[in-house]
Amino acid sequence: MAINLPGTDVVVVGLGAAGGVAVLPLTQAGLNVIGLEAGGWLSSRDFAPDELRNNQRNWPQSVQKAAQEAPTVRAFSNTTAKQGGHPMMNAVGGTSMHYWAQSWRLNPWDFKVVSETTSRYGASRLPAESTVEDWPLDYNELEPYYDIVERTVGISGKAGNIQGRIDTQGNIFEGPRQREYPMKPLRSSPFTEMMSDAARRMGLNPFQGPAAIVTEPYDGRSPCMYHGFCNKGGCHVQAKSSTAFSTIPKAMDTGNLEIVTHSRVTKIVTNRAGKVTGVEYLRGNEFYFQPASVVLLASYAYENTRLLLLSRSAAFPNGLANNSGQVGRHYMSHHQGAPVTALFPHDLKNWYGLPAQGTALDEWADDNFDHSSVDFIGGANLWAHTDRRPMTAARMGTFNMVSRNWGSEWKRFLMENADRTNSSYIQKTTLPYSHNYLDLDPSVKDPLGLPVTRITARYADNEVKIAAFAQDKMEQWYREAGAIRIVRSGLGGAMGASTHAYGGTRMGDNPETNVTDRWGFAHEVPNLGILGGSVMGTSGSRNPTLTVQALAWRTAEYLTRNWRSITS
Repeated sequence: MAINLPGTDVVVVGLGAAGGVAVLPLTQAGLNVIGLEAGGWLSSRDFAPDELRNNQRNWPQSVQKAAQEAPTVRAFSNTTAKQGGHPMMNAVGGTSMHYWAQSWRLNPWDFKVVSETTSRYGASRLPAESTVEDWPLDYNELEPYYDIVERTVGISGKAGNIQGRIDTQGNIFEGPRQREYPMKPLRSSPFTEMMSDAARRMGLNPFQGPAAIVTEPYDGRSPCMYHGFCNKGGCHVQAKSSTAFSTIPKAMDTGNLEIVTHSRVTKIVTNRAGKVTGVEYLRGNEFYFQPASVVLLASYAYENTRLLLLSRSAAFPNGLANNSGQVGRHYMSHHQGAPVTALFPHDLKNWYGLPAQGTALDEWADDNFDHSSVDFIGGANLWAHTDRRPMTAARMGTFNMVSRNWGSEWKRFLMENADRTNSSYIQKTTLPYSHNYLDLDPSVKDPLGLPVTRITARYADNEVKIAAFAQDKMEQWYREAGAIRIVRSGLGGAMGASTHAYGGTRMGDNPETNVTDRWGFAHEVPNLGILGGSVMGTSGSRNPTLTVQALAWRTAEYLTRNWRSITS
């Protein structure tokens, strides 16, 4: 029997990138908020530079709740799913504690893929099995929320389009923004300068990418030290703009936020009328029921879907907000695979640094180029970045120049080439398809005996063709910069668990094909809001975090302005 607690206005499930942003406008509006977080507080001392612990042993993710409930993965529905890994972090601040911190806006095209593709190329160019829809909002509607998050969280970068005025030092292909970034971009490195020079020789427009990393004293936090150990770790000087150091402390300062750590939500509870009444959670050995007028679910795409499917009731026998059968549908994860790795004949001076310290090309992203002569839609952002540490270098490939990864020959190759290789990071458009979805695994359970999420998904022809096209462009860029050998990875396959996961609770005006409305509230449950990449309808050629945070702020603001109608 769960212990009943005093009620509150809003419960936010998960205090990561999305929930950690939403609590600020809620508490500033005077609402009483309880944030339930499966992890605990991590301090700067928890992220001392340690490649062995953070990058090789995957601490602390390897010992957290997420690791014990990793989704299973399969490419086809007639095969058995196998246990995979889980890249997310349980902590106040969530994965914004240890992510790469690239903080991109989506381009205007990403919000209107169907209408823009049909208008420019005809409806036949849309992949036949894709379930893609236009978003129920456009870039211009989300732009003010991008702007407020960039300033509140702390994003560095260089604008390329301020109210239609193009600046070639930034991304000339981006949608128009109100104003410049609040801070200058991360500094370049000898390697990124070399790659930028090569791009300019090709007639392209390289630019420093945006990052949730402060480059100057900002909001009481220290600027980046460029020490190079934040690839899979937090920042020991709080330069990385995690919500744990940006929005959450401000929300706590209002006196309206209570955080309950190490609390695992097991069910969202509804009444006979189908409205949410609160959540049940486990903390220690006790179950608690936290009543609330509104619940905001912000536990990431896999857990958002899983928790809804686990929350069955008489009103929702197939899972909460799932009488339409849409929970778990329209799933996609970024096609982050298929990188290109290059070997150069000289040292690159690429030691340390950080993955968000890079130079980008957007000529082939989204619909920035004429697709009439290619057989796919969408594209890729090409990213060449710093980020090298001793153990990472020791695990590099040998470009088929050495027969084995041990022995004197291998050691000699390693010593000569440790600073002569680079692997690109290519972000590619991924669309939703009818054959890609999330559900509950019928046989694999977590330590509580609850089924884990099952991913059934594979990359379709459109995405494989984008990957091949992007690899060609990346190889051309590397060759122009002086690369002497190139290795490409595979193009397709199953979609494993990713930090860039989308869908499962997609937003849209049509309740027959979407779980939430245009504001992020469930069509079938008016006082249940859903935050995170699970509501996004397209991926773009971008990291999702900034869009996730802009949507979270928008949903929270909508709630504060429409409190009476949502809770009545």
